[in-house]
Amino acid sequence: MTSAETVDAFHRGKFHLIQPLGQGHRSGMDAMLLASLVSCERPCRVADLGAGAGAAGMAVASRLAGAEVLLVERSPIMADFARRSLALPENARFAARVAVLEADVSLSGKARAAAGLPDDAFDHVIMNPPFNDAADRRTPDRLKAEAHAMSDNLFETWIKTAGAIMRPGGQLSLIARPESIAEIIAACGRRFGGIEITPLLPRAGENAVRILVTAIKQSRKRLALRAPLTMHAERTHRFSPEVDDLNNGRAAYRRRD
Repeated sequence: MTSAETVDAFHRGKFHLIQPLGQGHRSGMDAMLLASLVSCERPCRVADLGAGAGAAGMAVASRLAGAEVLLVERSPIMADFARRSLALPENARFAARVAVLEADVSLSGKARAAAGLPDDAFDHVIMNPPFNDAADRRTPDRLKAEAHAMSDNLFETWIKTAGAIMRPGGQLSLIARPESIAEIIAACGRRFGGIEITPLLPRAGENAVRILVTAIKQSRKRLALRAPLTMHAERTHRFSPEVDDLNNGRAAYRRRD
């Protein structure tokens, strides 16, 4: 540990994460809600694309004893945070079921397979892609800019990779800003169906700040817009009971089908 790092507890202390302080992307509630989208009653393989320090993937492994998780991260610096987090004694319960792969999500075909992402290998693929426009690079922090700034055709590229490495019938899960909804639906195209979208509201009556999206590879079911999730009760900063359970790994946000 250095003064430029913190060790943060998630799921009320069930796992810990080493994160950069003052540089790079720091994970929080978005990662925990993303992890809550994964539900499997049997052993399953999960890929976390653009995993950063590994918060979402580790949250899945912490909650689901049958999940084997691959954290896929392009940045060697962030991948090293993930590896060091897995070495913490607090994470020994699931560390053997989690691996870190340094690879670029945008690779395709033989290059992607050679990097360690073969076709039809995973039951779940989760992602929390960069959410700012590429032109909006106000931060001088290169790591943070890479983590937050979208490149052209980002959703098409990432969702194409998800479709390639996922088994038929597997589930795509992601969290994004509502402004990205059209790009996400277009990228799913014929690869994924049964899209379910849940708006996430700060409080009842307020505009959505995030959307939770799941879809099934090769499904032909139609899109469903689900009832919103409300984070806080009116005039308070306390999480609603449902969101608190999702954020702390006590429940999964299951698909309705």
